[in-house]
Amino acid sequence: MEDTRSVNSPRRTLSFSKNRRATVSFPDPDDKVSGIDGSGDHGPKSSEVYGFVGSISTVVATVVFMVWAYVPEQWLHSISISYYPSRYWALAVPAYAMVTIVLAVGFYIGLNFMATPPPTSFNTMFDECSREPLNSIHSTDEDKQPIEPISDIAIKRINQLMFCDHS
Repeated sequence: MEDTRSVNSPRRTLSFSKNRRATVSFPDPDDKVSGIDGSGDHGPKSSEVYGFVGSISTVVATVVFMVWAYVPEQWLHSISISYYPSRYWALAVPAYAMVTIVLAVGFYIGLNFMATPPPTSFNTMFDECSREPLNSIHSTDEDKQPIEPISDIAIKRINQLMFCDHS
């Protein structure tokens, strides 16, 4: 004897799920019922600490760079700072960084153009994941049609729908 819960089509599965009316709730990890968190984690997350330290370090490094690049040498010597890199690097490092970024973006775009097949290639329409539509779909119920399996739409069908005169 066949089980009444056996499923022959996706449409029948949907009808079972409509009859059940189950409710699903997902607990929110940030929602705390009581004031005490049972997991034992207290304090800020490590990503928050790294973000804070990174932002403060960036601001400090920017201020030190600006002081080194723009303050005259006599002022630096008066506060007994005598060992620092040449002022040439104040212009060279940002220029080198910008040129490196521009070349990296250009190289990335070039690699994408090399990896992309030409527009006339059939590889732009078909690949290893392409699926032809199935022609034989057997239905057990006359009034209910099963949901068709996932497949690609043929290019002839798309051209017919888009460019044929339907009047």
